[in-house]
Amino acid sequence: MKTTQLSPWYPLLLLFCLSFNAGAAASTATATFAGGCFWCMEPPFDKLDGVVSTTSGYSGGAEKNPTYKQVSHGNTGHAEVVQVVYDPEKVSYAELLDVFWHNIDPTRVDGQFCDFGNHYRSEIFYHDAEQKQLAEQSRAALVELKPFDKPVLTRITQATEFYPAEDYHQDYYTKNPVRYKFYRYGCGRDSRLEELWGKNQSTH
Repeated sequence: MKTTQLSPWYPLLLLFCLSFNAGAAASTATATFAGGCFWCMEPPFDKLDGVVSTTSGYSGGAEKNPTYKQVSHGNTGHAEVVQVVYDPEKVSYAELLDVFWHNIDPTRVDGQFCDFGNHYRSEIFYHDAEQKQLAEQSRAALVELKPFDKPVLTRITQATEFYPAEDYHQDYYTKNPVRYKFYRYGCGRDSRLEELWGKNQSTH
């Protein structure tokens, strides 16, 4: 039986590869936001330079591996969320927060736009102490500015287990552009965002 001899450089090459992969993994960070229907929360983040990926899913509840049907019944405690993987060297968490705020109605506690229910709530799920601080500062600044007649009700909560939604929910706006636009228009999302933030401030 023939034996393969490894190069004396193999241990060093292996160490280099492991170090490189660890560095690559550390070059990205994760942010999680709930802003109503997750179909509508992917596009504004996808267009940002520095965002690696967006994934629709569920977070904030106790049920393990919840389905869309379970979450939509409102009994699991989860919110529809979008998880954003990004490169902090290209886009900051503060910038992501700004995009988040300008794509939600912070004055609603029971849903967003035409969608009602706790699973459609707006919420920022922070992943570390820095994200928590920045999220709280951004909300405090919004409260101080008082751009709305009603109070800001968006929650800030420590991130819990994230469960990706079913495949047909992912990138829905690109897979089903006509249905997506019909839903978005019918829900009054853009008209409400313009009312809240102004025509040039809301993004979609």
